Amino acid sequence: MDVRQGEPEKKIWRRQTWTELCRFSGAKIYPGKGIRFIRSDSQVFLFANSKCKRYFHNRLRPAKLTWTAMYRKQHKKDIAAEAVKKRRRATKKPYSRSIVGATLEVIQKRRAEKPEVRDAAREAALREIKERIKKTKDEKKAKKAESISKQKTSKVYPFSCASSAIGSLVALVLKATRHLIMSIACTKFA
Repeated sequence: MDVRQGEPEKKIWRRQTWTELCRFSGAKIYPGKGIRFIRSDSQVFLFANSKCKRYFHNRLRPAKLTWTAMYRKQHKKDIAAEAVKKRRRATKKPYSRSIVGATLEVIQKRRAEKPEVRDAAREAALREIKERIKKTKDEKKAKKAESISKQKTSKVYPFSCASSAIGSLVALVLKATRHLIMSIACTKFA
């Protein structure tokens, strides 16, 4: 552009139009044009004209009509346009970078090592995890057994005396009353 001294450069504004595609023919539909059909299941269909709408409602297949985009695509009529689009696509180059847990050097070292070494390391890690789980289970079992033995030994009857005969007699009486109460409760609810 030729810009003279003192004059501001003129800007050209282009309005962007949002085009939609016809659901039957595949033609472009510009704003304010076309026929919108909303089916009972709330699905929206946009048609370029009444011809497309009529063919759609008559259940004609657009692939069998030579003037539709679907027919042209199936019969490879627009090959030149597709080839140009394919050439324009930029190829993505592989890019490696570090991840939160590992640096780039560590990742490359892991990639370079042999599968046998990787498998051996995985097995060792699994073994270590299993041993840790087994150890915690054994500790839980030991704690549970210890708490059960404490509960058994810590049963003290309220009337324990120095003489064991009286203490055992009181224990028998308490046991008998418990059984009696339980039998009464069971017969009540049965």
